[in-house]
Order: sequence, then structure tokens, then C-alpha cells
Amino acid sequence: MIKKYQEYFDAMLEIIEEIRTTQGKEIEIAAEIASDAIAQGGIIHTFGTGHSHCISEDISCRGGTLAPIHAILEPSMTGSTEIMKAYRMEKLEGAGAIIVEYHRVLPPDAIIIVSNSGNNAASVDVAREARARGVKVIAVSSVTTARSLKPLHSSGKMLIDFADVVVDNCGRLGDICLNLEGMKQGLGATSTVTGAFILHSICVQAAANLQEKGIEPPVFWNGMLEGSAEHNQKYIDRYWNRIRNA
Repeated sequence: MIKKYQEYFDAMLEIIEEIRTTQGKEIEIAAEIASDAIAQGGIIHTFGTGHSHCISEDISCRGGTLAPIHAILEPSMTGSTEIMKAYRMEKLEGAGAIIVEYHRVLPPDAIIIVSNSGNNAASVDVAREARARGVKVIAVSSVTTARSLKPLHSSGKMLIDFADVVVDNCGRLGDICLNLEGMKQGLGATSTVTGAFILHSICVQAAANLQEKGIEPPVFWNGMLEGSAEHNQKYIDRYWNRIRNA
């Protein structure tokens, strides 16, 4: 039996090592943006469409992550249901500005936008509108992919063009990392694994930054731990009027 899964393991570890060795500065900048927002009483919004919404949701309302994180999960764009409709909705210009307005994304908040290509209208519009409001934008994207594609947005811009900092997920074109003999299409997606890795790295560093500033990092406990309900409730109460899907 050809153990292709081991090749996938090796490819993923190689990409993660590339992120570790090339994206440290960008992760530190992103973490500083996040910790500054929290220190000033703001929250961190996250946004992604399609499979990228899984990444943006992964650090929201979860034990071992920062509490003031609000995942913007636009039902028409996540692809959790009605996938073919979501595929078209994420390309609809103008919707992103409505999403930012609806969720009241304003300073001192910051926003993390996850998009492997950074080429869908929704991500571009969310970034552009947030930036216009003075909100710091952190983009997690494949720079290789973005630079290989023709912009779809009428502005001629991509997500990375509206970001204060871009953390490169170091993904290859097509979001694949291996091939099978005789198959034109590659396989082995990487952006979900690397995206979650990057977002948790940002959160860990942001928590450390807050501690260095003399601020107790607002971190949720795992729900199975004794005392977690009381501990977590104080943060739920603190951010209840901001985290709209809590």
C-alpha cells in the first residue's frame, strides 16, 4: 500500500515550519494589534467565508482561547448549508460593508479576516470597510495564491491590499500539497490546518502581551474543568453586548 498520508504529514509539517521561520514578525505584529485592542476595551472580530469560516470560528468561545473574540458567521456565506449559494454569495460586492455595519465593527476593535485566496468580494469588502472605519485589519492568506490570480473585485484589489498586516499561510496555488500519479488535480488541502495554527499562535502571543502589560489575559477555561462555569461566566457577562453569537 502506498502510504500517501505520510507524504501529507511531511508536507504539512514542512509548511508549518515555513510559517514558523518566515512569519514570526507578522504574527508578532498581529498579536500586538489584538492585545492593544483588548487592552483598550475592544474585541477581536474574525471573518471568513466557505471553509475559512471554520478557521475564524475555531478561536471563538473556546476553552484555552481569548474570551473577547467574536466570530462573524454570515449564514449565507459559510457554506454550512446551501453550499452552491454560498459560493456565489461570497462573490457579491457590497455585502461585506453591510456585514461590518451590522456587527458594529469600530475602534478600538480589530478584525482578523481569513481567506486563502483573498480574492472573494466579501473578504475584500469587509477589509476595506473596516479599514475605512479605522479598525486594524489582520489578514491570513496565501500570498503565493493572491499574487497568482487576477483580482475579481471591481476595485482591482485583494484582501492583502487592505490589511495592516498579512500573515502568509505559505500555501501553494490550488490549496494542495501533493499529487497522485495520473491525476491532474492535486489534493491534500493545507489552509485549514495552517490557518488554525496561525490564529492560535496570534492568540497565545496576544495573551502574553497582555500579561506583560499587567493585564490578566481574559481566557476561557475548558468547560470540563472544575470551576470553569463560574470563571467563564464573568467573561460572558463582560462581553455579552459585543459578542453577538455568544
